[in-house]
Amino acid sequence: MAVLGSSSSCSVAVVGAVLVIVLVLNGAGLCNGGKTSAFVRKVEKTVDMPLDSDVFRVPPGYNAPQQVHITQGDRVGKGVIVSWVTPDEPGSSEVLYWSENSEHKQKAKGKVNRYKFYNYTSGYIHHCTINNLMYNTKYCYEVGIGQTVRQFWFTTPPEVGPDVPYTFGLIGDLGQSFDSNLTLTHYENNPQKGQTVLFVGDLCYADQYPNHDNVRWDTWGRFAERSVAYQPWIWTAGNHELDFAPELGENKPFKPFTNRYHTPYRASNSTAPFWYSIKRASAYIIVLSSYSAYAHLLLISFYLCSLLR
Repeated sequence: MAVLGSSSSCSVAVVGAVLVIVLVLNGAGLCNGGKTSAFVRKVEKTVDMPLDSDVFRVPPGYNAPQQVHITQGDRVGKGVIVSWVTPDEPGSSEVLYWSENSEHKQKAKGKVNRYKFYNYTSGYIHHCTINNLMYNTKYCYEVGIGQTVRQFWFTTPPEVGPDVPYTFGLIGDLGQSFDSNLTLTHYENNPQKGQTVLFVGDLCYADQYPNHDNVRWDTWGRFAERSVAYQPWIWTAGNHELDFAPELGENKPFKPFTNRYHTPYRASNSTAPFWYSIKRASAYIIVLSSYSAYAHLLLISFYLCSLLR
């Protein structure tokens, strides 16, 4: 995990074959976020947290929304995709939101879906895009209905420009081990206070469990909620998101990831959620995943060339 300061830079972060390119808009100088901590995650193999760990706790109340997470919802930072899961029934796909200093509450309507993977059936997965937000503004939002409404908040970035200070966290290969919890806690407590996470692939490692146990997607969603419900995580798919398992009758790659984690790829004229671009403050972020089908690599090349012209 690292924290990147963005002021006037061009930075490239690579993990495996997953590529996240961060181009600062004026392109001059060198990015140097500095050494923010002496923290180093140990090399030895760690142990996954058991299912009854407190960080996996299910929110109280019947059908309470869980696994709440947000990501950027448009090209320039004025939109947010809010996602969550209701375990028992669909409930409502509406998000109620308002700026911190306003009494006027607005509604956005989302969509709900489910998926099956081998012997697992997901809860009801909601995705709702909020558009036309004001820059540099704190918003509160609510999901759920009745006695199980849950409230969160986020802050939109400053308007896109060449000299806008902004701090990104950089996390990848997080998993759900005891060390994963240390890593996320370290990020939360870092005095640099990252404002958005660039997540460079490999979320929950459900594919390492027998039959790609998708319950571990649920536990990871609840584990990460404490951060990703309050600031956007910009998603990149890694090899552990493939979940391609013909021996289980699962022949569609990325099924759990694409059902659970949406990206704003259409806003950047991309043809798939595995490659897209966004602008946020002074950064131009290009997300590419070469783990998508090889037939798509040519499309990725064309897409990248079109962005860098």
